[in-house]
Amino acid sequence: MSVAVRAILFDIDGTLVDSTPAVERTWRIWSDRYGIDPDAVLAVCHGRRSEDTVGDLIPTEPRAQAVRDLDEIELGDLDDVIALPGAPDLLASLPQERWAAVTSGGRQLMTARLRAAGLPIPTVFVTAGDVTVGKPDPEGYLLAARALGFTPSDCLVVEDAPAGAAAGRRAGARVLGLETSHRLSELGHLDLAAADLSAVSVSRNGDLLQVDVRHRGPARFSTLR
Repeated sequence: MSVAVRAILFDIDGTLVDSTPAVERTWRIWSDRYGIDPDAVLAVCHGRRSEDTVGDLIPTEPRAQAVRDLDEIELGDLDDVIALPGAPDLLASLPQERWAAVTSGGRQLMTARLRAAGLPIPTVFVTAGDVTVGKPDPEGYLLAARALGFTPSDCLVVEDAPAGAAAGRRAGARVLGLETSHRLSELGHLDLAAADLSAVSVSRNGDLLQVDVRHRGPARFSTLR
């Protein structure tokens, strides 16, 4: 399966970078500190801004301190943060002006995770502090497309989490879902799907980027449009 687009907009955690062990450790430490069931937190935190998750769990008064505490714990744990399969080669194949990252994490933390994973820092980099509303709102993807000089319909969003995939669709982009952190059936309607980025390649076709997905094993893409 393939699509032709002008730019590609990537999520980071679970898409380019495997930070799941670090994410789960930090949320568990934070949850224990605030007397919250960590399993309940982990069920809702993936793909969302930390401040949005914390805002759902903590009363208004200590909320800002709770976010600062979480940031401190996260920045102190970069162990096990590695590039996901296929991410280094795919990013290296893309012109710098044709891709961006849109993350629900803060700029300092996401920069640290990209560097820990040995991945490049994108020129267009939309983080939690750049938006007023986080995923599944489309604001981040709309900002990234505009910064690259394209309309969202010219772009492919690459995501691993339900909130991010929904944000891509709401922005009007096509969406490639990866099965790195969630089952494909949890991501909603997708234009393309792959286990991870090792199954994805990009080639130039004039002014377009031709994105191809190589299937491995039985097709399980019941969520595709």
